[in-house]
Amino acid sequence: MTETMRAAAETYAPTRTGDIVLRTRALTKRYGQRLAVNALDLEVRRGEIFGFLGPNGAGKTTTIRMALGLIAPTSGSVEILGQELAAHAPEILPRVGALVETPALYLYMTGRDNLRAVASVLGGVSEQRMRTVLELVGLSDRQKDRVKTYSLGMKQRLGVAIALLQDPELLVLDEPANGLDPAGIVEMRDLMRRLSAESKTVFISSHVLTEVRQICTRVAIINQGQLVKEATIEELVSGHGEFAITLERAAEALALVQGQPWGRDARLDRDGALVTAAPQGKGRDLNLFLVQAGFIPDTISYRTQDLEEVFLSLTGSGEGGVK
Repeated sequence: MTETMRAAAETYAPTRTGDIVLRTRALTKRYGQRLAVNALDLEVRRGEIFGFLGPNGAGKTTTIRMALGLIAPTSGSVEILGQELAAHAPEILPRVGALVETPALYLYMTGRDNLRAVASVLGGVSEQRMRTVLELVGLSDRQKDRVKTYSLGMKQRLGVAIALLQDPELLVLDEPANGLDPAGIVEMRDLMRRLSAESKTVFISSHVLTEVRQICTRVAIINQGQLVKEATIEELVSGHGEFAITLERAAEALALVQGQPWGRDARLDRDGALVTAAPQGKGRDLNLFLVQAGFIPDTISYRTQDLEEVFLSLTGSGEGGVK
């Protein structure tokens, strides 16, 4: 397990049924003849950072809008914090913060005044709470500057601050890193970790797979409105008893290995490394076989999969990308 995986795993502990913060049951949305979301079952647990992935048009944003009560499902249900959303929305939704797409901000106002404007609509939020969320998102030093002077990453973080005003238990973020430069992505990553440390449950829809792998504990992958996989990051990227070997004359070594009963599925990866199972499942036996055949490995290691590789294999996505 990598250090990143270990850090994520430490934030997660097995939970009881009562610790399910967001649950969908057979959640379905149909637009005419088009089935946007099809009988989707999800469970998001208290305190985790949960990634929600899918290609373009997979139904992610539609699912989020149903989960927030912005659109009604055709059938199925959403349960938040142990209560049915349809029957208890007025009690539930103040305990949920959300950032869906680009935050709507007053560019001519300061960051703090943006918070005040939203707070007045919410019925009032204390000055102390505003100070707290500004500090949490790292904007204390820029709170008196007009938002038009903010970078895109700062605007995204101000949007998260607005979502946090009522100190929600569940935070739903739709593409929080969308359009950010590398520095902005790092800022958003650090913010998600701080929120998790504050015992918030964070539900993230994202297409930045490298970030998802670094910060999420579990993910759900949907395609064409249906759930295709829900698992921990470690489960998704764990290898299948294969090894990756870098060596000279890799194509020749591949042909040799494919002739062995244990090596029929051997292949070269996109970096030119030989990927194969091993005799008796042991790396040392694979190394010995190659050396005796005249192929001396430069490196040999147990193989884990790239999250993008897993995603593409599960969804069949190509040029459409991950959205």
